[in-house]
Amino acid sequence: MSGAPTKPYLVRAIYEWCSDHGETPYLSVKVDSHTRVPMEFVKNGEIVLNIGASATRGLVLGNESIQFSARFGGVPREVWIPVGRVAGIFSRESGEGLFFQVDESEGGSSAPPDEEPKPPSGGRPKLTLVK
Repeated sequence: MSGAPTKPYLVRAIYEWCSDHGETPYLSVKVDSHTRVPMEFVKNGEIVLNIGASATRGLVLGNESIQFSARFGGVPREVWIPVGRVAGIFSRESGEGLFFQVDESEGGSSAPPDEEPKPPSGGRPKLTLVK
């Protein structure tokens, strides 16, 4: 065998299975210092995220990390998760999916992008008439 981890491939397979069957894929993540998620939604060191197409934008299910942007409480946020921190992926409707043992030393060999997410500009959007 090549020694390549199977977890990212299994995550993508369950995501596709959910999408093909009209079900909503949810991701369970064990949060640590390598994980960039909205911390106010983390409970007991874990967060469960809807990663369906209608809930995310720019979803990338990579071999090293999972990243996307989503709205939390109406505020757009960037999410970055090392694949090693994924505890499971499952269908919201049926509960079917796969769950993984997360080794506490299994953070992420790669780090999140250095660019910090930009906070919302506040205030109402403004339109400008261009002639």
